[in-house]
Amino acid sequence: MRNGIMAVGSWIVDSVKFIDTYPTKGNLVSIRSERIGVGGCSHNVLVDLARLDCGLPLYAGGCIGADEKGKLSLAECARYGIDAANMHVLEDEHTSYSDVMSEIGGTSTRTFFHYRGANACLTEEMVTSCDTQARIFLLGYLLLLDKLDEADAEYGVVAARALDTLQKKGYKTAIDVVSEEGDRFRSIVLPCLKYVDYLIINEVEAGACLGVALRDKEGRIDIQKVKRAASCLLELGSGSIVAIHFPEGGVAVSRDGEQCFVPSDMVPAEEIVSAVGAGDAFCAGALYSIHEGYSLKQMLEFANASARFNLKSFDATSGAPALSEIERYLESRAI
Repeated sequence: MRNGIMAVGSWIVDSVKFIDTYPTKGNLVSIRSERIGVGGCSHNVLVDLARLDCGLPLYAGGCIGADEKGKLSLAECARYGIDAANMHVLEDEHTSYSDVMSEIGGTSTRTFFHYRGANACLTEEMVTSCDTQARIFLLGYLLLLDKLDEADAEYGVVAARALDTLQKKGYKTAIDVVSEEGDRFRSIVLPCLKYVDYLIINEVEAGACLGVALRDKEGRIDIQKVKRAASCLLELGSGSIVAIHFPEGGVAVSRDGEQCFVPSDMVPAEEIVSAVGAGDAFCAGALYSIHEGYSLKQMLEFANASARFNLKSFDATSGAPALSEIERYLESRAI
C-alpha cells in the first residue's frame, strides 16, 4: 500500500536579505540582516512535512550541482531523514540560487532574483523514473523547470506528459507553480490539469491561469471570485481538489461539488518576520491533510495554521511546527 509524499523539482539556495523597503531604480537601500538557507518547492514542502514529526515517509528528487550549495541541499535531506536516492548531482552545473529581498515592515513583500542553474536540467525521464512507494507526488515549481516547461506536440507541455506517466505508475499527482510576471501560466499550467489530482496555488497564480483578477481595485480579495476560479480550474482538469491560498485565508473545491472558505487568523504586521516559504508551508499542510483524509474545512484550517507559523521565522522552514503544535493551536482557536 502506498504511503508518504514525494516532492520533485526546485532545489534553491536562498540568500534572504532583509531591507526596510525596496528602492526605486538607481537608488540604494541598506541590508539590515541576511540569512542563507536551502529553499525551493521540493525542499520547503519536504522539510515542513518532516518537522511535523509524524513519521510520514518522505522522498526527494531534482537536480543540484556538485558544489557547496548542492552539498548543503543533500545535508538538509540527511538531517531530516528524507530519502534522497532520486536526487541528481550534476558535475557541470551550479545549484540554483535566489537573492531574496524581503521588506521588514508592512506586508513583508519579497522580490526574487533567481539563477536557474541545475533546476533547468531536470528532464521528463528524471521525473518519471522515480520509483518509490509514495502515495502523493508533488512536482514544482512549474515555470522554473525549463525542460519540463517546454512545448510538447501531443500534451501541450512536457510536464503534462510526465504527470500522465506518474499517474499511470500509481501516484496521486500535485503541482505547485512560481509567481512570475508574464503570460506563460496558460500555456504551461493549463495543459497539466488533465493529469493533476491536487492543484494548490495562490490567488495571483490562479488569476493568471484564467486571465482574471481576484482582487478589486483596492486590493481586497473577492472570495466569490476565488471560489469560481477554483471551480473553473477543477473543470479544466480531471483532479479531485483545487485549493487557492492568499494572506486572508484559503478556498478549496472538490470534484463532488463541495466548496469551502476558511479565513486566516491574521498575524499583526509587526509580528511578521518574513513571508518567505509561506505558500510552501500552506502546500505542505494541505498535502498532509489530503494524505490523512481530512475534510476540506480541516485541510484549510491545518494549511492556514502551517503558513501562520511560517511567518514568524526568517527563512522558509525554520518556523515549521510539529504536528502537536498545530493541533494545540487549532484546539485553542476552537474554544
